[in-house]
Amino acid sequence: MRRVRGPAAVLASALLLTGCAQSVDPIERLGKKAAEGVRPHRTAADLGYRHWGLARPLARSPVHPARPLADHPGTHELPPVADRVPTRDPVVFLTYDDGAERDPRFVDMVRELRLPVSLFLTDGLAAPGHGHSARLRDLGAGIQNHTVGHRAPAGLPYAEQRAEICGQQDRLRTRLGVRPRLFRPPHGSYDPVTLRAAADCGISALVLWRVMLTPAGLTCTHGPRRLRPGDIVLVAPDGPTDLSLRERTVRVLRAAQQEGLTVGRLEDYL
Repeated sequence: MRRVRGPAAVLASALLLTGCAQSVDPIERLGKKAAEGVRPHRTAADLGYRHWGLARPLARSPVHPARPLADHPGTHELPPVADRVPTRDPVVFLTYDDGAERDPRFVDMVRELRLPVSLFLTDGLAAPGHGHSARLRDLGAGIQNHTVGHRAPAGLPYAEQRAEICGQQDRLRTRLGVRPRLFRPPHGSYDPVTLRAAADCGISALVLWRVMLTPAGLTCTHGPRRLRPGDIVLVAPDGPTDLSLRERTVRVLRAAQQEGLTVGRLEDYL
């Protein structure tokens, strides 16, 4: 479990973000067996990868994903906090916050590339476009919790944190038929009270990120300055403003392919 941190710590770590360097030889980095653990798409639906700006098809994620983190021995009563998944599978995970961006072509992209994505929705931003979220849900997108009002949880009383988390659980169940297991605290801000409130709302894990797409490119909060297996990537809603959501996603996909990685379904691992 990562150490608890508040808004000040989050801001401090953000100021230390550095660019993720690209690998020159991903096969050499991951090894032959890891490279053979994925299979290229072969169906007609995948032949349009060039249409989406990719030089080659996305490899499929492993057929047998790792056991969810919550099932691992040593699970504690409070939900774990993860910014990456402890796996050797050559996968990264694409996550999107808020739900305010409703790019219809992004839906087409997810459909045609069969792209696993996870959406952390805030009610005030996502509610006007729940039809958009429902279309992505129907394509297999994970629908997860990002609070009702997008308030930074750390420092708030238990009752207020619980209302933000449980309230969004109830709204997503009513509007989209989903009661999430995963929760991303706004701004990455949380404290021990957040963990207790999340557990009481049925959350099994808090999800942060190790890599984020910013106007400067991919940045890493800590560790190696490159994408690596198990990284959780935030395709931030305040990313490069001149690029659409699908264009920002393509940037991450290209970087992943250059590292010999593909995209996995976060909910299969957490």
